[in-house]
Amino acid sequence: QVQLVESGGGLVQPGGSLRLSCAASGIIFSDYRMGWYRQAPGKERELVAYIVSGGLTMYVDFVKGRFTISRDNAKNTVYLQMNSLKPEDTAVYYCNGRRSPTDYGYWGQGTQVTVSS
Repeated sequence: QVQLVESGGGLVQPGGSLRLSCAASGIIFSDYRMGWYRQAPGKERELVAYIVSGGLTMYVDFVKGRFTISRDNAKNTVYLQMNSLKPEDTAVYYCNGRRSPTDYGYWGQGTQVTVSS
């Protein structure tokens, strides 16, 4: 049974930082492209960043320079370090693992990130 379990969300003030983690089980983690997506209230789910097995990363423009995605294949875990958080970063953040770009893949249950003073 495949499971992706996110953790690390919470309430943070603008300008603060959070580190999200996603622990995967039931898959050969190193075979998967791992990504972080987010969904704000009333909006569609959107890609934030992804990382392939070899470590190549991609970020959407609105997080470049602020967020860093990384993975530890030995721990079957992908991380998202989020710095300089803004209120518009408030969303539920989801972890996704897929073997190819066109796969639907597997999804975690999401973790809430709220940026507010």
